[in-house]
Amino acid sequence: MFSINRRDMILGSFALAGLPRMALADADGFIDIGAFETQVQLVEGNYPKTTVWGFNDSVPGPMLGGKQGERMRVRLINGLSEDTAVHWHGMRVQNAMDGVPGMTMDPVPPQGSFEYDIALKDAGTYWYHSHNRSLEQVSKGLYGVVVVEETAPPDVDHDLVVVLDDWRLSPEAQITDDFGNMHDLSHGGRLGNYIHAVVEPMPARLQANQRLRLRFVNTATDRIMPMVLRGVEGWVVARDGMPLAVPETIGPLTLGPAERVDVIVDVTAGAGGEVLLAFREGDQGYVLTQFPVLAGTRAPRDAVVALPPNPISQIASIEGARTVPVMMGGGAMGGLRSATFEGEEMEMRALVERGQVWALNGVAGLPAEPLFQAARGETIVLKMRNDTAFPHAMHVHGMHFQEVLPDGRFGPHKDTVLLMRGEERAFAFIADNPGKWLVHCHMLSHQTAGMKTWFTVS
Repeated sequence: MFSINRRDMILGSFALAGLPRMALADADGFIDIGAFETQVQLVEGNYPKTTVWGFNDSVPGPMLGGKQGERMRVRLINGLSEDTAVHWHGMRVQNAMDGVPGMTMDPVPPQGSFEYDIALKDAGTYWYHSHNRSLEQVSKGLYGVVVVEETAPPDVDHDLVVVLDDWRLSPEAQITDDFGNMHDLSHGGRLGNYIHAVVEPMPARLQANQRLRLRFVNTATDRIMPMVLRGVEGWVVARDGMPLAVPETIGPLTLGPAERVDVIVDVTAGAGGEVLLAFREGDQGYVLTQFPVLAGTRAPRDAVVALPPNPISQIASIEGARTVPVMMGGGAMGGLRSATFEGEEMEMRALVERGQVWALNGVAGLPAEPLFQAARGETIVLKMRNDTAFPHAMHVHGMHFQEVLPDGRFGPHKDTVLLMRGEERAFAFIADNPGKWLVHCHMLSHQTAGMKTWFTVS
């Protein structure tokens, strides 16, 4: 029987109060986000502040975005002691704005800056994060949320962003400096010991029958987040920012690293009750945060309807499409004996010495040649197989894909998908965004240790 518990040491919540607030542009039209070392009260109680790396001295960084159809101009200022860059996860940006050092831009050096200019094509929930030394920099807090509002938003009483993360902390509540841990790199990744939810804004009050939009974002470097909601009923309306054609009745939610899920729910708890957000672990749920329900009742609403579709190409057929295999191999207990790294075939022992223990199609690390070259407008099918002992959250930059379902239909648009051990699934997309684009595991420990490749669209 599934039950909800409260546990304070390992799980907690951190709430930002007030109205939904987007960062405002300066007089020159740019929003400045500075990457700096700072301190935040991450763990409640008698713990000291945690030293983090944050954008504008906060974790998450400032909320960015605007209305669909507008432009977003962001100036990154690097106040760190090492290079950095920002990737706009899930956003269909021009290649030069994708934020991948060595592929789409030079890294931004200490005391340097870079100006991003992004068309807000698609309404939805997205996020931004460092894409330089990303395992370490994201683990330290270099990320934030992007909300692109629909021109006609749904009727809700509260629109809330729920950022999920886990942190590996010392007994003094400081981030541990063990990013090269080979056990993490070769197993399930850098899993934290403090899981929390940041809610913005924290609603002043909830009442029965109020309608909430909850925008869940999993920013954890490696942890899969199984979530449960109590005290509400409703529908999943979008995944990875893209609206579902038909809303799905909500149940337990599982978010792989980098995935987002938008839900619209009605409060079913009565006065004196609570709306609970819990992390699910086996048959137990541990409360991350709770919202008290106060006196007063809102009149019930009609059922939720689908959000307006985004202007993105829909796969109608894969007849004549090119199929590209993407075989995931390596890691502990994976059976990979050798792989190519930097053009040289190496045994596993040599790969371990170089910190490269995962491979795609037998190649560890970013290859010199692309996985494939696509003509603009060509339909590509990525046939992915997880031949390892661990899950992988595979992310494609620059465009969204649709799963090719067994009955011939096509699933909703996604930019990141969680493949469990032994799974084989196919994903189709129209290569309509020119440039060089990464494909990698968003378990950032796995990306760091070799699970990444790239392709080009001419």
